Amino acid sequence: MAKRLIECVPNISEGRDSAKINEITAVVETVPGVKLLDVDPGSTTNRTVITFVGEPEPVMEAAFLLIKKASEVLDMTTQKGEHPRMGSTDVCPLVPVANITLEELIPFAHKLGKRIGEELSIPGYFYEEAASEEKRKNLAYCRKGEYEGLSKISEPEWKPDFGPAEFNSSVRKTGATAIGVRDFLVAYNVNLNTTSTRRANAIAFDIREAGRIVREDGMAWLEQ
Repeated sequence: MAKRLIECVPNISEGRDSAKINEITAVVETVPGVKLLDVDPGSTTNRTVITFVGEPEPVMEAAFLLIKKASEVLDMTTQKGEHPRMGSTDVCPLVPVANITLEELIPFAHKLGKRIGEELSIPGYFYEEAASEEKRKNLAYCRKGEYEGLSKISEPEWKPDFGPAEFNSSVRKTGATAIGVRDFLVAYNVNLNTTSTRRANAIAFDIREAGRIVREDGMAWLEQ
């Protein structure tokens, strides 16, 4: 039987402290069969995009260990950065690479979220193909209010898909995590000769594959 391969691209809310980033990413390669492909920190965004691949089961283990380590090393009560975020591991998307479909990945995402909620007491939402309801497919919707608005998890409309529905002392430190199943995402940075947010947003809207969208805060962000 052909080997199934998936990619996992967690984004952690730390892009400046290399010691912390290294401590978190080191756990990935402790799992046999998982290959760490890339670690891309951003100082301004204070965010690091991590990419690793392998078969589904070991990748799920590596993802869990990374989210656990990030929750131990990072403290969201002091985190600041330019990118929207709501947790120490802000997002953890799963991407099919070979011999597995988006639909077949959904149960793995749900199992991972359940484990994170039960063993780490971290709340979160499923998004994109793994979403529990239509409006939660949109990552921006799930992340509405960002970390500072996480007290929303105690409201019925915002009850997490996994983990505690209370903004307690543990959740204050870890924040929440979004776990998704999606196709490949191409993201890149463009340096503009302007400080105009309006112009930057207009360009971002024009090049997005999904086209222009309406956001309450008027900002345009890709997932990462």
